[in-house]
Amino acid sequence: MELASDPGLDARFAESAHQILADLVRRGAALGWVEPPARRDVAELLGTVVSAVQAGDGSLRAAYVDRRLVGLGYWLRYARPTHRPHADLEKVAVDAAVHGRGVGRALTAALIADARRAGIEVLTLDARGDNSNALHLYRSLGFTEYGRLPDFVAVGERRYDKVFYMLDFRRQG
Repeated sequence: MELASDPGLDARFAESAHQILADLVRRGAALGWVEPPARRDVAELLGTVVSAVQAGDGSLRAAYVDRRLVGLGYWLRYARPTHRPHADLEKVAVDAAVHGRGVGRALTAALIADARRAGIEVLTLDARGDNSNALHLYRSLGFTEYGRLPDFVAVGERRYDKVFYMLDFRRQG
């Protein structure tokens, strides 16, 4: 597996990212969409992320196996002036075909390292409460739960907890 930092936002990357995200959402993944996102929506999201990366306010990582995109993840610095030292890990998405092969762990670890290098003090994230694999991964990488909103996430008639995690670099010396 190869990890790339800040991949160029070309049409092929955007299309591959769309395929991964749309497939995961179809399978019920907790990525913020109820229905698979449109290609245009993914391209706009990636454009926003790349702009933030170029401004020093984010990190985008991509994972490749045999030169094929199999995962991506990013964090963005908080926009509020009082929250600028902090960032939010917003998405880590891994192609279902490579689940269980360490891609999500490698992406998340690389994003954590990028956040440290960028001087981020606290890296936060939220996850759907039923996403036990992701929650386990985050805990194993040092994130701690700091809050939970019961039955906050609505997917049709189903309700899930929204779980908040943080990795406080200030306490890690």
